[in-house]
Amino acid sequence: MDPGRYSDDSEINGYAIDVGGAGRMAGKIQAIRFKQWLPEWDEFDFDPSQHRRKPDAHILLFSMPAVQLRALSGVYRRTRDNDGGEGLQRLHDPKRSAAIRDFVRYGHPYSGLPIAARDDSSAAMRKPGWLPTAIVVNILTKDDERRGRKVDPSDLVSISDDGNSRGELTLPYADRLEQWTPSALEPFEVIDGQHRLWAFDEALKDGSLPGDFELPVVAFTGLDVGWQAYLFWSINVSPKRINPSHAFDLFPLLRSAEWLETLSDLRIYRQARAQELTEILYAQPESPFHNRINMLGESSRTAPRGAGVTQAGWVQAITTSFLSTGSGRSASGLFAADVTPATGPLPWSRPQQAAFLIALWEMVRRAILDGKYGWVDQLVHAGGQESLAHDSADAFTGNRTMLNQEQGVRGVLAVANEIFFALAKLRPKLFDLDTRIVAGAATTPEDVTLALTELEQSELFDQVRAFGAAIAGFDWRSADAPGLSDEQRLLKRAFRGSSGYVALREQLFRHLSSGPKPIGDIADEALKRLA
Repeated sequence: MDPGRYSDDSEINGYAIDVGGAGRMAGKIQAIRFKQWLPEWDEFDFDPSQHRRKPDAHILLFSMPAVQLRALSGVYRRTRDNDGGEGLQRLHDPKRSAAIRDFVRYGHPYSGLPIAARDDSSAAMRKPGWLPTAIVVNILTKDDERRGRKVDPSDLVSISDDGNSRGELTLPYADRLEQWTPSALEPFEVIDGQHRLWAFDEALKDGSLPGDFELPVVAFTGLDVGWQAYLFWSINVSPKRINPSHAFDLFPLLRSAEWLETLSDLRIYRQARAQELTEILYAQPESPFHNRINMLGESSRTAPRGAGVTQAGWVQAITTSFLSTGSGRSASGLFAADVTPATGPLPWSRPQQAAFLIALWEMVRRAILDGKYGWVDQLVHAGGQESLAHDSADAFTGNRTMLNQEQGVRGVLAVANEIFFALAKLRPKLFDLDTRIVAGAATTPEDVTLALTELEQSELFDQVRAFGAAIAGFDWRSADAPGLSDEQRLLKRAFRGSSGYVALREQLFRHLSSGPKPIGDIADEALKRLA
């Protein structure tokens, strides 16, 4: 197209364009500008350092061809690296995108029929596949940075308004059906609706859908990533379920210190705290689960090596044990419930709580590596764990040990919590740890390391070591491990499912009851309550 044909503003197929600097043409889109803001929101705690700078009070509503929206949009799949998690999106499910594509073409119920059933006899079932729900995006500004990249100045989307209900977007290119590519970062980032865009990506390639099919768009401007996480959560988690590990992974961006320190009876507090403790178990170098938790709920093929338990599994296990409020018939949690009515809960900070869990599991791991337990020898001999190596570590990290499965994690945490809560009631001074850690401050790896050192220098650590050695003596082979008798295999199969947790807990107490005092005595009392 010849830029010389246009002086200032022109129109192509009803789409406004203008000629920008250096003869570059830019398209314009008219939008409805609406305000969603309450005066009291001005008093909220907007903290840029926590990815929660104050948002714009106005939101934009417009439509855009699918091909153009996809070209302008970056879809950042949720990833993890050494610096933590970034991005909001779920893993791309090609089947879901294909289902959306078929729905647009044929509507319901025809799109849900098997291919073999889509014939002349069922053709009357075809309907329009409308997608009236808006794609939610954020329009990046010149100051926004994502993974070390910014939008190139020539690719920025500028916004003007009349001060009331009309807005206008100026785009970096004119032809709305052009397969445009940005110079650096895309100017839009998708908060919700990525599978609809992926569906059109695939449909445009095979020619099954036209590029001028328009989608409604709700656009925020310069929205910080903390608010994007909150918005994604409110859209996807509140009204419908998504992968629980993915939801939990957003909590660090959603929570505030006030939630954690003052609302300890709320389930959202306990889940948020459990998620943070899980994150520390995953990230802390001293942890036996360092880089060995399936943080995103991935399949066994794509999960980190040796990560047999998902983040959701860990969060659930910690929430129902060490962070249990003790209401109803549930056990009291060492980190949440009152040890006594007079003293209240333990005054341990987050680093101290994390250090206790790390030390607990590390003592289990060391006992397995150093001890002479028959079940370990039977598990790691040639043919066990699908390995020729005689490595005792497989009894802790392998795929045929319950210590690397959700049943085992929940079992150990549940029993450990009850043992040490009872011990705290019997000998409260054991848990009165001297510390240099400032409570309420941000949790750092250095604080966790310091808390580990302080714990190891306390008398309480002797009991942690004793518990680790005692619990490691239990036969942790899973039901599919080699060398099990029919009776053993039947017993271990009983540990599966929700009822299996109760059975495993009872067996663990029975095993510990013959161990050293005071752990043995506490386990024996627990068995009497279960009888």
